[in-house]
Amino acid sequence: MRQDGSGDWAEQRRQAVAARALADQHRRDAEHEQARQLVAAFVAQARERGLRQTALTALAYNGRTRYRTKLTGWYLDLARIHAVDDAGNFYLLTVPSSLRARFTGATVRPQSAKLVVGEGGPDGQSMPLAALLRKRLDAGDRWPETA
Repeated sequence: MRQDGSGDWAEQRRQAVAARALADQHRRDAEHEQARQLVAAFVAQARERGLRQTALTALAYNGRTRYRTKLTGWYLDLARIHAVDDAGNFYLLTVPSSLRARFTGATVRPQSAKLVVGEGGPDGQSMPLAALLRKRLDAGDRWPETA
């Protein structure tokens, strides 16, 4: 450690950064847990209301091609980008373009839902998850199958 005290400042700075990172991680974990509970409640209500599930497709990043998946569930938005399956998993249904996926289908992994869907995207394209789920439940089976 240097005698001018700069070593203490650097260590304090490292500790402050670590504490901030830990607090951010706790906040994200709490948000994901709250979102998970909202999705689980949506699935329970969708089953209770008898909402019809549909085969889910994934959209290529280029926005032009849709690929089959092995998933069934409910689309949450008209663009058919966000969906939930019967097990309560949340999906962002976008994948890289792939010749192989045209024949075999695309593999999409579940993601942790956020409390605001589309946050950080273009204006007007974000919506609170609770509102999106409520809107989908209220639409029932009248929900459009095409965008």
